[in-house]
Amino acid sequence: MLIVASFVIVIDQVSKAFVRTQLELGAIWVPWEWLEPYARIVHWKNTGAAFGMLQSFGDVFMVLAIVVAIAILYYFPQVPPGDWPLRLAMGLQFGGAVGNLIDRLSIGWVTDFISLGSFPVFNVADASISIGVAVLLVGVWLKERQGKPIQLSAGPDSASEKNG
Repeated sequence: MLIVASFVIVIDQVSKAFVRTQLELGAIWVPWEWLEPYARIVHWKNTGAAFGMLQSFGDVFMVLAIVVAIAILYYFPQVPPGDWPLRLAMGLQFGGAVGNLIDRLSIGWVTDFISLGSFPVFNVADASISIGVAVLLVGVWLKERQGKPIQLSAGPDSASEKNG
């Protein structure tokens, strides 16, 4: 988990530092003009949750990130080594939570910079948390599928065979 989380944190913090040093707040950079409607880099200040939701609740999300990080550190050792989807999901979520927490503690807000289409601006940590949730859901779905026996659909003859 710490390898995945460390990778996420490093990529997140390096990319945010690069954006903060290369673009003024609110500035937009697009390498090719034709790309602008689809993808661009925007230096954005986010005081809310992921994807710019619930602005001005930064303190709440700082506490929430700490609680989530502690919960993941507590529960991770209890996850069986073979349950790689859950372990990967926890690493991605931990890395994302810590990445955004570093911003909140060091500068008072989260630096967002990835802008795709009309989707809200986000960052590597936000993406990592979202991907972690998706991996978790797929992992739970796969685990449920493995635990249930495959049932063939019963035709009309099946009921009469059971009854007589």
